[in-house]
Amino acid sequence: MRSLINWLDDNVERVVILLNYAALAAIIFVEVIRRFVFSEQAAWSTTIPIYLFLWVVWMGCAYNVKTRSHLRFDELRTRLPYVAQMACLLLDAVLWIVFSAIVITYTSEQVMIARENFSIVQGTDNVMQWWFYLATPIAFSLVVVRTLQNLNEDIAAYRAGAPLAVRSTAFQQDNA
Repeated sequence: MRSLINWLDDNVERVVILLNYAALAAIIFVEVIRRFVFSEQAAWSTTIPIYLFLWVVWMGCAYNVKTRSHLRFDELRTRLPYVAQMACLLLDAVLWIVFSAIVITYTSEQVMIARENFSIVQGTDNVMQWWFYLATPIAFSLVVVRTLQNLNEDIAAYRAGAPLAVRSTAFQQDNA
């Protein structure tokens, strides 16, 4: 059970992104062929990919927080003293958590409105919009989890006197 949880912790964003992106691409590919070769098209084929893209984008946000590859001002941070670097990391965590709480609050309300109104995806008979709208509050809940995981690592590194993660992992270079 522990290995499953560890695997999910390492891969949940990538799996969700991959599955949704593959479904999105497959729908578009098939429907373009159907439209231009057979002159027919499923009514939902222009709306479902947009809703799947919500999952790709917001899970990508959580993944970027996890890997620390989101936009930030690395050049300035690397030149700051050690304590100021930690202060910036703490500020990042607070801002991510506050922003995520705002997003979760307001998007959860929108999910509930869509659910209570039985809003269906255009061109379908029984595919509910709120299933797709859940992407935002779920992903931003994951952003909070990833932020707390990063903060835990930062505090441990700070206490140990180890170098802090002030540089984005996407752009780190070996100094060897």
